[in-house]
Amino acid sequence: MTRTESRIEGSATQAIENTAIGKTAAPPRLTTLILLSALAVLPVNMILPSLPKISATYHADFALVNLSVAGFSIVTACLEAIGGAISDRFGRRPVVLTALAIFIIASIGCVLASDIGTFLVFRSMQACIGPCYSVALVIIKETSNERESASKFGYLAMGWALAPMVGPLFGGSLDEFFGWRASFVVLAILGIAAFLLSLRELKGSRAPLPGTRRNYLASYGLLLSSARFWAYTLCMACSMGVLYIFLGGAPLTMGDVLGSSAWLGFYMGLVPAGFILGSYLAGRYAARIPLGTILVIARLLTCIGLSTGLALSLSGLTQVLALFGPCIFIGIGNGLTMPAANSGAMSVRADMVGTAAGLAAAMRIAGGALIGSIGGLFLARSADIHTLFAMMLISALLALLSALWAALVERHAHKPR
Repeated sequence: MTRTESRIEGSATQAIENTAIGKTAAPPRLTTLILLSALAVLPVNMILPSLPKISATYHADFALVNLSVAGFSIVTACLEAIGGAISDRFGRRPVVLTALAIFIIASIGCVLASDIGTFLVFRSMQACIGPCYSVALVIIKETSNERESASKFGYLAMGWALAPMVGPLFGGSLDEFFGWRASFVVLAILGIAAFLLSLRELKGSRAPLPGTRRNYLASYGLLLSSARFWAYTLCMACSMGVLYIFLGGAPLTMGDVLGSSAWLGFYMGLVPAGFILGSYLAGRYAARIPLGTILVIARLLTCIGLSTGLALSLSGLTQVLALFGPCIFIGIGNGLTMPAANSGAMSVRADMVGTAAGLAAAMRIAGGALIGSIGGLFLARSADIHTLFAMMLISALLALLSALWAALVERHAHKPR
């Protein structure tokens, strides 16, 4: 080969590499990723107001129809665990497009289902949309540094929290004017819109790194052997435990104080409103503050708020704001915690970002549900307000200890050697 030919070949190779780098350097818009994350949780409770009508349409027992909600959440948790690992092996774009395609088909199937069995099958297939949230986190992580990704995670979490808040209202309105099937028509349309946006914008998502085609169980083992991964994940699980205890215990212990389900729902809405505020603060300031510091501040806020609520309840104060006001710090603390802890958990292994995101999400959901169940056992024996605050505070203190552990591990990891 002559020197000129070698130069031409080298230039061509360099041009191809530059083109590839250019494509990789053009990440999807944050609004597209927010849509993916919102769509991953919107179907969970959007159909709640329609359950009685679905039951009547198919002449099915209400408990069986309720599986369309509980079963959806269980399947989502399982898919979260494996979706991220699959994206590490095959890339982010194929996973998102496949999930959206199945979601669209499943939504149309729910509209056309002629019996309750077929409906439940297609409803469970809708849960394939769940991993899109984890993959959206991964894409942000791969296109941002650690602190910038925590900031963007905050804005992503705002959409993730807002969707389940407006979902029942949106679904109920569609049911009222057009019938319950309209909700699934709208979900199919949103799925098509997300599919087209992803088809256009995820072209530059990072391909799997060399050496990532390892056994899935081996990948999980590597992550679970990391103290750093455990610290961040336990912090998220215990933080979710606080929320689950509140959601299960508030109607049992505070419903009689209000005497109205509508007002109970309104005041319980303070917690997701606090989550949106906390997520906004994370989006605004996480890029400037170390992740461990954010976690400790977030968990301290929750502990202070719940300690105040416990003190007020023990003093016999039963005003509504004295009971629900401190609970807003559950939402603020979790809104700050989730973006920072997710970013930390996904930073453990650069070659397993997707696996880490999916496994952390599954452990967060399972751990939070376990803590919520344990809290429910105590509340069933003593259904009073100060017991509720005490159980939430115990879970919040466990989250604070995990945050302190994460801060120490992070400081050690970044210490110059």
